[in-house]
Amino acid sequence: MQLEYFRMIDRVTGYDSAARKIRCASQVPTESPVFQGHFPNYPLVPGVLLIETMAQAAGHLTLAQVRYEQMAFLVGVKDAKFRSFVLPGRPLEIEATLGHEGSGFTATKARVSSGGERICECEVLLRLMPFPAPHFRETMHAEAKRIGMPAELYAA
Repeated sequence: MQLEYFRMIDRVTGYDSAARKIRCASQVPTESPVFQGHFPNYPLVPGVLLIETMAQAAGHLTLAQVRYEQMAFLVGVKDAKFRSFVLPGRPLEIEATLGHEGSGFTATKARVSSGGERICECEVLLRLMPFPAPHFRETMHAEAKRIGMPAELYAA
């Protein structure tokens, strides 16, 4: 996980097209400039970055369903609940399930846990749109490869 670069997903640990579900893993770094301000002498992963982590997992799930032929943009977050703090160095498991899709939008349920402890959950709403530029599509394909999405989902 690279907080400063919004690379929140380290790897995909499971993808099930039929169940419309993705599981991912991340390792919170022990050191990050983010922790210097949140909070001095008591570092915690900001809640907004946990939401971004869930949104990225939901985004990759949505992109996988359309074989990375479009881009998923975050348009909403509903019913976010935070149950525990996340300290530096903690491993995270992220799961997202696609619930509804239609008219260019998807709704997913996502959650983060660590060692069996529920950390947070929310509903992530995404809008599917054409890639704004060819190089952006290539970047997303490279990111899919980096995190271990099945190659048949994004390879030409």
